[in-house]
Amino acid sequence: MAQDKPVTLAAIIGAHGVTGEVRLKLFGEDLASLKQYKQFNDGTLTLKSLRDDNKGGAIARFDEVGDRNAAEKLRGTALTIPRSALPSLEEDEYYHADLIGLAAASDAGEALGIVVAVENFGAGDVIEIERPNGKKFMVPVRPEAVPSWDSEKLVVSADFVEA
Repeated sequence: MAQDKPVTLAAIIGAHGVTGEVRLKLFGEDLASLKQYKQFNDGTLTLKSLRDDNKGGAIARFDEVGDRNAAEKLRGTALTIPRSALPSLEEDEYYHADLIGLAAASDAGEALGIVVAVENFGAGDVIEIERPNGKKFMVPVRPEAVPSWDSEKLVVSADFVEA
């Protein structure tokens, strides 16, 4: 997998208060998964403090942000870390960022398109594949539907391919 590919863990959605704190939308599992990192965006943001906002997000303070105006300028900024900074995975585990952008092919060798999203609606991960004609279809990430993938391509069982 691309070890230097930036992975987005959160996004700044606005200022919080007047002292430079920012509100975050979290993309990871929880606050603890974000708290383990101190440097974001190639070292341009250094995490000083982080707390739960009790609404599913977080409030953060960065060393480089001293007031509300500076915080407001960061609205919409994604907080990224290098892929290599993420914890190692067990066999058959994956990060969504590793699947997005992969070429998808059927187990019969047909080129299907590109993985454009990984969703979870409560019953496990589902990948969305966009065909060259722009049509999209979804496939559950289960062994019978996605027998294999690597850093180059994701293989989909022909039984799960939609026209």
